[in-house]
Amino acid sequence: MKRIMVVGISAGVGKSTFARELGEALDIQVHHLDVLYWKPGWVEAPLEEFRDKQDQLTHQDEWIIDGNYSNSFDIRFARADTMIYLELPLTICLYRVLKRWITNIGNTREDIGEGCPEKIDWPFLKFIVTTYRDRKQKMKKRMQEFERLHTENKAIALTSRKEIDAYLQQIRNHKQHTGIRIS
Repeated sequence: MKRIMVVGISAGVGKSTFARELGEALDIQVHHLDVLYWKPGWVEAPLEEFRDKQDQLTHQDEWIIDGNYSNSFDIRFARADTMIYLELPLTICLYRVLKRWITNIGNTREDIGEGCPEKIDWPFLKFIVTTYRDRKQKMKKRMQEFERLHTENKAIALTSRKEIDAYLQQIRNHKQHTGIRIS
């Protein structure tokens, strides 16, 4: 487990937080796709630039990349050895998105592009609600495809806060007792 993509059902599921904690536990650098995608003032990076940056990152020996971004999923998909999928109920995801907005109004989070202060709007909330169910099915298929792609690939689905916490604790415990990462 050296090249890890962290994906999720929706905004607010906890991809960035999970990736950060996993990176600390495994001592692997974490890259947030939102940082690569958003330029100051919430301007989208050109797709070619966005894809090129990911291509460069995924040629490194070790990485954790969090984010869904279907327009570049293929890059991470082809080079990852582990896919971790987070899924929590829609109501929890929406609650977390609203809480994140209230907590960070006017500030730019470290997992978002520089110069992009926290914001929320109706199209974003509508996107979360209207794509949740379809994304659930799409991600299950992607996980199956991922494991078929290479025999050593591993797809892990964590579908509750308890499972997420237990998985991170398992990684920490293994490294603490052995000094090495789970592979």
